[in-house]
Amino acid sequence: MVNGQRSTVNVKKVALYFGSFNPIHIGHLALANYLCEFGGVDELWFVVSPRNPFKQQVDLMDDDLRLRLVSLAIEGYPHFQACDVEFSMPKPSYTYHTLLRLHEFYPQHEFYLVMGADNYPNFKDWYEGERMLREYQIIVYPRPGYPLDECSLPVNVHLVNAPQFEISSTFIRKSLKENKDVRFFLHPAVWAALSKD
Repeated sequence: MVNGQRSTVNVKKVALYFGSFNPIHIGHLALANYLCEFGGVDELWFVVSPRNPFKQQVDLMDDDLRLRLVSLAIEGYPHFQACDVEFSMPKPSYTYHTLLRLHEFYPQHEFYLVMGADNYPNFKDWYEGERMLREYQIIVYPRPGYPLDECSLPVNVHLVNAPQFEISSTFIRKSLKENKDVRFFLHPAVWAALSKD
């Protein structure tokens, strides 16, 4: 669900951007903005991945905090939504199961999977990866060192020429621990919330 609510709106092309967003930064937001304005989708949902109880994730911020930071970062832009659907699903969560759940709540929407060029070569190895590749539209954004030949991609895989931002959440967390002022790497509301916490 998007913020715990069922949808009754018209059919939309919705890009699903999965991630831990630990925390969300301007690289995430700029890519998402590009996809909404130039990528042919109506909305983009930030699907916040919950803490995996089967993995040690020492540096992972609290689930509710990460969701709150996403909500703060996207406030006021009508094409973005924060999605907490995986919070109530069995762990570990698989993308395929999440898609089934979203179809259950939003059968009217057409969902597009968003992934980096670094993840695409191994997509078939994901749980039900071959099936997702057959049944869904995939949006692939560029990543340094992972060139893709657009001519060799299936018709449902769309390579977008989105700007690349070499910013990582790991860099943000490390900088915050070192008391660095990295406000320009974050949405102002996210910076304010993290500075306060």
